Amino acid sequence: MAKRFFLIVLDSFGVGELPDAYKWHDEGSNTLGAIRNHPNFNCPELKNMGLFNIDGVGGGVSAPKASYAKMAEKSAGKDTTIGHWEIAGIISPDPLPTYPDGFPDELIKEFVEKTGRQVICNKPYSGTEVIKDYGRGHVQTGALIVYTSADSVFQIAAHEDIVPVEKLYEYCEIARKMLVGKHGVGRVIARPFNGEYPYTRTANRHDFSLLPPADTMLNILQHAGYDTISVGKINDIFAGSGISESYRTTSNTHGMQVTKELQEKDFSGLCFVNLVDFDMKYGHRNDVPGYAAAATEFDGFLTSFVKDMREDDVLLITADHGCDPATTSTDHSREYTPMLIYGNGIKNGVNLGTRASFSDISATVLEYFGVAQDKTQGESFLRLVQK
Repeated sequence: MAKRFFLIVLDSFGVGELPDAYKWHDEGSNTLGAIRNHPNFNCPELKNMGLFNIDGVGGGVSAPKASYAKMAEKSAGKDTTIGHWEIAGIISPDPLPTYPDGFPDELIKEFVEKTGRQVICNKPYSGTEVIKDYGRGHVQTGALIVYTSADSVFQIAAHEDIVPVEKLYEYCEIARKMLVGKHGVGRVIARPFNGEYPYTRTANRHDFSLLPPADTMLNILQHAGYDTISVGKINDIFAGSGISESYRTTSNTHGMQVTKELQEKDFSGLCFVNLVDFDMKYGHRNDVPGYAAAATEFDGFLTSFVKDMREDDVLLITADHGCDPATTSTDHSREYTPMLIYGNGIKNGVNLGTRASFSDISATVLEYFGVAQDKTQGESFLRLVQK
């Protein structure tokens, strides 16, 4: 029977501040801690798997169904790109560039010349607030709303009636080609919106990522002949590198539907899933009730998914960073992430403690498929949990 490994990233689902969180002004951040006591939070499957047995989380069960760990980020960052790269086997010792004062004049000038459109804003901004404050100006003039955040991102917002989505993607491609070297931001992001003021962001967001600097577990598995299937923004994060089949999604709900459909199909390899709403819709908007409800929805999906797993399937659930919705900040937070690993061939209730790097996940995935791990970083924990 073909081996299948389902790796699901709950985007931003942190479980408490890392020791160096102060370097990012994230002292006290705890994404799970912010939502677990809200009435909307009801996650019996995650609890039974061992989410609350993870060191420092508290409130665990006596006999967890899964094995579990707390994952420390070794890379210098707290953004989506670096977090996923580390999960896939690349540790980034240097942070990607950020622009707390906006992008340099020479970059903006070059972008204006190459797109033929003026630029407004050019500041760090909340994605929902920026279209409230600059949307009317954009609609009146056609100027592109360019903004950033605490993350390494160059974001372009435009009304779909003023700039068609495909044209916005073209502008993002232009920016992506420009933003290399010292200005090599992790992601250029298309942020389309529509409707009347105060406007609504649409589901046509698209990320244009920096190409990973080395092979990841995706490239290695693909070269070994395994399927590498992406769900959600995984394909965007890795710039398509090492991915054999990709499914874009519009929400957590859609992402879970696609993952469930893939569970019913025959393939041999890795299904790598990102559920972005935790971060995009709830973490960044400081929406504790929404974040808690999204966790509950995922828990319901998880119950069904676990029931239908095949004999040789392995499921691993983790996150890429935190985004505590209860702090005053709307940015990502430097946190530990959870790791739950489950399957018929996986032991129950093994506490792996605190792992030194997210990259231990990639080493574990590669060892599961019998593929050499020497081209990526990390230490496999498969021998500790495999029956």
